[in-house]
Amino acid sequence: MLESRSAVYKMINSDVDGDRTIRKWPAPYASDKTPYHERDFSGVVRRVCAAQPLLPRISKVIVLGDVAVGKTSLVNRFCHKSFDSNYKATIGVDFEVERFDVLGVPFNLQIWDTAGQERFKCIAASYYRGANVIMIVFDLGSLMSLHHCQQWLAEANRSNNGPHHIFLVGTKRDLLSNQVYEIVEKKALEISRRMKAELWAVSARTGDGVAELFARITALAFNASVLREVTSLRLEPITLGTDLIRLNRETKKTRTKNRGLPKCANCQNQV
Repeated sequence: MLESRSAVYKMINSDVDGDRTIRKWPAPYASDKTPYHERDFSGVVRRVCAAQPLLPRISKVIVLGDVAVGKTSLVNRFCHKSFDSNYKATIGVDFEVERFDVLGVPFNLQIWDTAGQERFKCIAASYYRGANVIMIVFDLGSLMSLHHCQQWLAEANRSNNGPHHIFLVGTKRDLLSNQVYEIVEKKALEISRRMKAELWAVSARTGDGVAELFARITALAFNASVLREVTSLRLEPITLGTDLIRLNRETKKTRTKNRGLPKCANCQNQV
């Protein structure tokens, strides 16, 4: 395997390409085609990231969809900036890692490209667990692949009980005329709303929309990751910053002080 294609190499490499550096909130494909209406990183997230260096973060993206809809081509266009017109079916699952710098924090996006063939479903399904982003891919020129998207989402949800973002991505946009695309888009928009997914249309051949799609995925996943950590530490927004990695001192002092106190009135009388 080439060093530049190694997942381990990308995770430990400190160099980040310019298009992998995110400071501003990426826009959706269209404002009326997304259930995620944040217009910027959370103020809490920005304060935490600005206060002190944070440890690198990782989020997992699973890419699902029918066979030959262009899942692998989409991933290769983003990760390796290449397109191979010779179709080769994915066997089981392929794995890629892309390194980002988000608000000055190292962020690794794990991309799991799964096989669309029926005989590999049982293998691929074992990799669905723990996904932070579920990307369902369909061919804009195949309404059948679009109608199967809800089934793919249902299968992914069986292994993911936690919160995750959902993207419905139509590929091969370059092969459709604008008139045909408008018809397909209406049907795709109806299905995306049922799935509560953000709708995108991209072309792996030309690269149109691919970088923007993954930047959007990265920002949403990163924002959610930091917010989950803040919530788990039970810190008030006003105390964020240098307090992120320590307990609330006032709470700790109170607990220490109360250790020596009797637990009830009867106990106090006995003392």
